[in-house]
Amino acid sequence: MANYQHILIAADFSDHGQQVTARAQELAQRYQAKLSICHIIEDYPITDFAYEPMISVDIDMRDALLESGKKQILAMSNKLTIPVENQWVEFGSPNHDIVRLAQENNADLIVIGSHGRHGIKLLLGSTANAVLHHAQCDVLAVRLSDK
Repeated sequence: MANYQHILIAADFSDHGQQVTARAQELAQRYQAKLSICHIIEDYPITDFAYEPMISVDIDMRDALLESGKKQILAMSNKLTIPVENQWVEFGSPNHDIVRLAQENNADLIVIGSHGRHGIKLLLGSTANAVLHHAQCDVLAVRLSDK
């Protein structure tokens, strides 16, 4: 097993997020690794009723989502003692931007939650699956339970 130096937590603020952060914190302590955390807000484009060109989510809504994300990341980071410079909240595509942030910041492990969906839900896509297949570093998909 690798000696990890920099672990990136991909936070989604779900009810199960504590399982992901606990696993990442355990590994960071074991390897004396730096912890970072990110949250990517899906930038859903919307169309008008006449199916005109796509427009992005309303600016006020974007600002509110970004502010809320930053508050939640800050609260999580305070518990994990992650400095502000290792916290990222951005709009974009979680599938792409988690991997990008890991590469840009030399993370050697991404810790992300996985619901372990099957059947049609699996066909609809999974952030954990996309990150697993595109990351250039190790990925730990923490199986989320309904405890």
